[in-house]
Amino acid sequence: MELLDEGLRRIEWAHRRMPVVRTIRERFKKEKPLEGVRVAACLHVTTETANLVLTLKDGGAQVSVCASNPLSTQDDVVAALNHLGVPAFARRGVDAGEYYRHINQALDIKPHYTMDDGADTVSVVHTTRKELLSTIRAGTEETTTGVIRLRAMEADGALEYPIVAVNDAKTKHFFDNHYGTGQSTIDGILRATNILIAGSTFVVAGYGYCGRGIAERARGMGARVIVTEVDPVRAIEAAMDGFWVMTMEQASLVGDVFVTATGNIHVVRREHLEKMKDGAILANSGHFDVEIDKQALNKMAVSRRAAREDCEEFTTAEGRRLYLLGEGRLVNLATAEGHPAEVMDMSFANQALCLEWLVKTGGAGLGKRVVSVPSEIDEGVARLKLTLMGVGLDRMTDEQELYVKSWRSGT
Repeated sequence: MELLDEGLRRIEWAHRRMPVVRTIRERFKKEKPLEGVRVAACLHVTTETANLVLTLKDGGAQVSVCASNPLSTQDDVVAALNHLGVPAFARRGVDAGEYYRHINQALDIKPHYTMDDGADTVSVVHTTRKELLSTIRAGTEETTTGVIRLRAMEADGALEYPIVAVNDAKTKHFFDNHYGTGQSTIDGILRATNILIAGSTFVVAGYGYCGRGIAERARGMGARVIVTEVDPVRAIEAAMDGFWVMTMEQASLVGDVFVTATGNIHVVRREHLEKMKDGAILANSGHFDVEIDKQALNKMAVSRRAAREDCEEFTTAEGRRLYLLGEGRLVNLATAEGHPAEVMDMSFANQALCLEWLVKTGGAGLGKRVVSVPSEIDEGVARLKLTLMGVGLDRMTDEQELYVKSWRSGT
């Protein structure tokens, strides 16, 4: 609790930079659309998340919070949330046992709705806390990896309640994944290493919205950027965007910095690690710490030590030194502060409004599946963000509306 004042100050800083969430919070205070609702939120416990859960609380919800990653928790925010009446079960650097204990503590409120970043809460509910399925009505999911897991559950017939894929909202992945991940990943690498990006050879595995944001920011800082891909369309896109595209096997021979952003397992494997040059830096920007084969790296090493805070040095038998950042966990939160508040403003606005929509509709007719964010919410967030940015938007004339709806007008 000695971190309380710092947490309160930083939450206020983010609050001022989240005008959309702030506007929703002001309405929620008056209307109380979430009155009587219990929500268990498993998210990265950051200043931006604090503003989301306080918005839900002001809307009448009873909210409990736990962390969605062992290294993403900001302990001062945990102190502040508990002080502000939101039970927060999280601590930076916990082991797996404590991590899942925290999830179970958050679930002890017997939630009506779950709110996830990575689907760990949904997984726990469907395995060891099945008794909660009788009270849970629906949920939301924040990130790509979580949506992938949930769609797999749906395909297997294992999903027992509807989940809104907030990640798939245009005002989420077009901006949060692209601009937020791009900036915060570079920030995390710099904090952990203090290297010069300019002139380096920077390898990005994956050219989804996260990967392209990272590649663009690295190029903007003067790096020679290589992209690796398994998707032929994304590979062509990366090539036409001006990036070198090659296999990881080829890239491992020349890269100085490697960043994974695929959501898949063992993207960087032993055969790649064995080819990397002395001093190569390894970072992951995917949700789970599985993209870099840490077991292989550990087996290759004859010694390991902390080179800097959040930067571990692995020395191989032939004397090469490889550096792993943030234990291979998502580097933008493990070694930095995550996305800027301005971009999380839209992501968390979607979370708040989707929860309100679920409460109003009761999830009627959604089935036990992953569902899309309603377009009126997605577009509404965009319009509100533009208004609060002071950006004008054209409207179609009646003639234009008629033209685009008609098939009779030709050349």
